[in-house]
Amino acid sequence: FREFSRRQLRDMERLFRQYDAGKDGFIDLMELKLMMEKLGAPQTHLGLKNMIKEVDEDLDSKLSFREFLLIFRKAAAGELQEDSGLHALARLSEIDVSTEGVKGAKNFFEAKAQAINEASRFEEEIKAEQEEKKKQAEELKQRKAAFKELQSTFTQ
Repeated sequence: FREFSRRQLRDMERLFRQYDAGKDGFIDLMELKLMMEKLGAPQTHLGLKNMIKEVDEDLDSKLSFREFLLIFRKAAAGELQEDSGLHALARLSEIDVSTEGVKGAKNFFEAKAQAINEASRFEEEIKAEQEEKKKQAEELKQRKAAFKELQSTFTQ
């Protein structure tokens, strides 16, 4: 899911965990029903089943975190029908310009620009993590060499 920043993924994971009442790593039909009601977009039983069916890759009739992310990927790609429950769920995470007005639109576009910048920051974070791992590995290597040197003085 490279189209999402690390922050977006963390936020989505937090949302997912919030509604995973069973704490089993899945959102089942009843948890999805509760989520949609709390988000202000209640769905019919059949609508909820269709929401799950549209992204349920493993056909287990519940949403894993990966399948949950697919909802947002499809929304970003414009692959969701306007009247679908999944579109309503994805839309709840976006700013509606008609209700927010020009200030909301300004914030929306600033948020989009920030998301692009965060994508490059994401790459920078990964590089920094890799540099830190290399540094730690080098320090470990040096400590081992120093230990072996000290050890050799005791074995002589």
